[in-house]
Amino acid sequence: MKAIKHACVTILLLWAVSGWTQTGLLAVEQGSYNLHKFEQLIGKETYTIARSDKEVVLGSDFKFTDRGSAVPLKATLVMEPDLTPTNFEIKGKISRFSSIENSVHGRSAGQVTIPPGENFFDIQGYAPVSVQMMLVRYWKSHGSPKTLKTLPRGEVQIQDLGTEMFTIGSRKVELRKLSVRGLIWGMESIWLDAQDHLIALVSIDAEMDHFEAIAEGYEDGLAAFVTGAARDGMANLAKVASEFSAKTPSVTAIVGGRLIDGTGKPPVENAVVVLKEGKITAAGPAASTPVPEGAQVIDAHGKSVLPGLWEMHSHFEQVEWGPIYLATGVTTARDVGNEREFIVAARDAIATGKGIGPRLVMAGVVDGKSPFALGIICVDTPEQAREQVQKYKAEGFQQIKVYSSVKPEILKIVTAEAHRLGMTVTGHIPEGMNAIKGIEDGMDQINHVSYLAAIMTDPKTGTISADSPQVKKVIQLLLDHHTVVDPTLALMEIITHSTGTPMSTFEPGILKVAPEMKELLETMGVPPQESQRSAARFRLFLETVRLLHEAGVPIVAGTDQAVPGFSIDREIELYVQAGFTPMEAIQAATLVPAQAMGMEKESGTIEAGKRADVILVDGNPLENISDIRKVNVVFAGGRMYQPAALRTAVGFKP
Repeated sequence: MKAIKHACVTILLLWAVSGWTQTGLLAVEQGSYNLHKFEQLIGKETYTIARSDKEVVLGSDFKFTDRGSAVPLKATLVMEPDLTPTNFEIKGKISRFSSIENSVHGRSAGQVTIPPGENFFDIQGYAPVSVQMMLVRYWKSHGSPKTLKTLPRGEVQIQDLGTEMFTIGSRKVELRKLSVRGLIWGMESIWLDAQDHLIALVSIDAEMDHFEAIAEGYEDGLAAFVTGAARDGMANLAKVASEFSAKTPSVTAIVGGRLIDGTGKPPVENAVVVLKEGKITAAGPAASTPVPEGAQVIDAHGKSVLPGLWEMHSHFEQVEWGPIYLATGVTTARDVGNEREFIVAARDAIATGKGIGPRLVMAGVVDGKSPFALGIICVDTPEQAREQVQKYKAEGFQQIKVYSSVKPEILKIVTAEAHRLGMTVTGHIPEGMNAIKGIEDGMDQINHVSYLAAIMTDPKTGTISADSPQVKKVIQLLLDHHTVVDPTLALMEIITHSTGTPMSTFEPGILKVAPEMKELLETMGVPPQESQRSAARFRLFLETVRLLHEAGVPIVAGTDQAVPGFSIDREIELYVQAGFTPMEAIQAATLVPAQAMGMEKESGTIEAGKRADVILVDGNPLENISDIRKVNVVFAGGRMYQPAALRTAVGFKP
């Protein structure tokens, strides 16, 4: 078997790197994993397990390259013969933006101590894969407990899901499937062979991107493993949805609240909003808007009533995003890059009531082959470009998302085919061109303000001036082409902030996320010694957004993969910092996105005839924009949800 090689050779060098100088150890198992992101091969992990009479030692060398950035990680795990951990060291990177360095000795780590006799295991996050394999072996050999505490913190839940048959090349292989919770936010899927060698892992990485690890010799099964994990994800989505399946009254009246309808009109105090069979049927002052007889009445006194929010830069890569988006008032989310089969299944499950989450609109990602590529859908020829655009159109995608390695000569073909089919094009500006060329070649929208800041910043002074001829040229081009921008300021703030400054000082939502996610998010940022330069870069992003907005360039709120759900609130707050009025900032997450997607006749404001996407917020965000965080009740397509219950359902604090 290629995946596991047995050898009787000493491997002192493997753990000498970590400072250990063990003797008498013989290698008893070696293996390797091919590492993937969005099913694209990006790296490799090799591991060796050695054993003596007194201990078992695992050494792992894990490394991938993600869009040109190296992500190397080394780990060494020392265990007793029964696999009880005694020492664990991990050091390196777990994403392009996250570093890790930790060690655990014995049964204590920080404030956590495991009492003698209680089972536990040392592990931290999704990587290395071989450490997950040893976790499962420990779990099985210690009675398969329902929960298992881990150091340096946390606990995992592992469930045996039975066996599955796979065709790997020309052979039939039976593998045992397990689900693992607690290492990442959400659920991982793992397959083992009869000897408990981990054969496949489908998970997410520290950027919350789709991540897959396949043992050498099993690469032919990648698509089948991804499909199996997606099927489990949809089943889990249905299970979560069933917990919120109470019948919604056919008519609901929201009475007494402050109506901020999203149109830009002044708010209406003591308003009534009527929802019937998934639509808004009336909205206005209580004096002239009667409450239908028999309606469910929601008392909104002291609250503001707003349109459901749009998240215009999501990557809905696991089912847990659905409840969290709803909990923060997001009732429509634009997915801008995913594994096609997964996101289509998620969209359809939500639309048919078999899943829970915001309505999904979708931009299908295309890229070209290069060290900076993302995913496996490449369009390196005109034929490939047209074929993939047509496939996305046939699956019901509204847009195409261009990624960074699409060749400039192919971009025109992608945009032309998309426009021919009635689709629009958003995305990154490909390598070898700037935003001006991207717009001229047919891009309708741009993701990330950094692409515009790059061409608006004076290279001599490092500043942006409204009086600059270059700035005026860029803004006029955007206006002439009606280009829409989603800046993703919330993400930019996270990745440019100093790790010496707690994220909670500007994003309090991090205090409510699942513990395993909080741990990952806290690794993001720049070292304190780089903070001054990085902070200046973020100020340029804010200034760019300010100038674009003042000139009338449409800005839509999108956050990418920052703090799930909560970052849409931060995005709106940052727009106010950038000079938007609170009403304009709210519209950037309601009316303007609906207009950008050609859906303003059905969404984006609270008006009769539109979809019943409505949120109730404690306080008045027109006076204090941060009140947008105080979502009290959410109606999505007329169905009512309580945010605290949604958060709890996926491991967040209520």
